[in-house]
Amino acid sequence: MADIKVGELTHYYDKIGVGVVELSGDLAVGDDIKFVRGGEELFTQKVVSMQAEHQNLEKAEAGQAIGLKIDQEVKEGAEVFKV
Repeated sequence: MADIKVGELTHYYDKIGVGVVELSGDLAVGDDIKFVRGGEELFTQKVVSMQAEHQNLEKAEAGQAIGLKIDQEVKEGAEVFKV
């Protein structure tokens, strides 16, 4: 299965390890995602926690902006792909 772009990182809060992702596709807790910036694959992780407006979510849809717990530091502009 090909990787599917599901969003882009618009902000990263390094002190709490959370990124804001503008979704262009659906995403759910338990999905495996990878971060890509400038064509370079940065890392892969499992979605363990995400929120919208301080509410925990099990799944989110295209068009939403979500807060996503991220395992490693990543810069704004990174693309998010479901793998």
